[in-house]
Amino acid sequence: MNPVLAELHDKARAVLDSVHYDFFAGGVGDEVVLAENEAAFRRLALLPRVLRGNEISTDFPVMVAPTAFHRLAHPDGELATARALAGTTLVSSMASTVPIADVVAAATGPVWFQLYVQPDMDVTEALVRRAERAGCAALVITVDSPVFGRHRRDIAHGFHDLPAGLTAENMRGLAGEALRNIEMSTTISWKHVDRIREMTALPLWVKGVLHPKDAVIAVGHGVAGIVVSNHGGRQLDLVPAALDALPAVVDAVAGRVPVVLDGGVRGGGDIALALALGASAAGIGRPVLWGLAADGEQGVRRVLDVLRDEFLHVLTMCGGELARDMVVVRGVAGC
Repeated sequence: MNPVLAELHDKARAVLDSVHYDFFAGGVGDEVVLAENEAAFRRLALLPRVLRGNEISTDFPVMVAPTAFHRLAHPDGELATARALAGTTLVSSMASTVPIADVVAAATGPVWFQLYVQPDMDVTEALVRRAERAGCAALVITVDSPVFGRHRRDIAHGFHDLPAGLTAENMRGLAGEALRNIEMSTTISWKHVDRIREMTALPLWVKGVLHPKDAVIAVGHGVAGIVVSNHGGRQLDLVPAALDALPAVVDAVAGRVPVVLDGGVRGGGDIALALALGASAAGIGRPVLWGLAADGEQGVRRVLDVLRDEFLHVLTMCGGELARDMVVVRGVAGC
């Protein structure tokens, strides 16, 4: 991990309630895939190109990934995260502790809305309309959660509810109820995705795709993009690292829609590796939470600034190009 990000992580761990730290840091089961998300990047290396004569793009291909309950990390919660964007896209969680309209109003970059399809489609449509009214630029449906993941740290702590005064604010006032719980359902299908696509003009992404056949199906259902993700290691502990699943999905999609990689990104070099393997951008999750907990808006901005600087340095060292034939496995011939 970049030393600045490591410093922010350590400060965050020191200031957070240990139960809340474990909620953010932990994963499902034995946390095998949680560790593998980061380890997958360490197994790879880049073979730089030289003397390319390229102008170096200053684009920063990063999105702030959806993570829940930012007010557990800092009193300003998602407002602080949104104010720190400086042009970066935020995918705001349906489980935000600040209403989506307030997040968009505070944001200094585009805001997309992350959605769990609810079994009651009237509730789902109410959430879509709420995102539209707020001014969100896209919807991101999380598709890897037919049930809630079993997080052993949370179970051990007995952490099942937010502290008094905090709630998932986007779930207020839906379908005639004062406050609803977020529900998961095993019966959600591509038909539900089609219904959402028909009810809104917003671009529709799906997040949580690992199998290349599902990526092909997603393209057939008219999605605007795909996020290759294992939910940050929080849903099923038997899946591969997100980075390991990325190339097959990229190949299956064959350029028809953009593909974003989400999971395990801890430095600018990780962003470069994801792009070399075909991602159009990388999602940043836990490092943003560490910056938020450590120093609020300034901490989040510091995370994004460090990642931007490190990524552009790596890109420059690689001749301004990133391609799959530049990615090699460490310790084998040619590396």
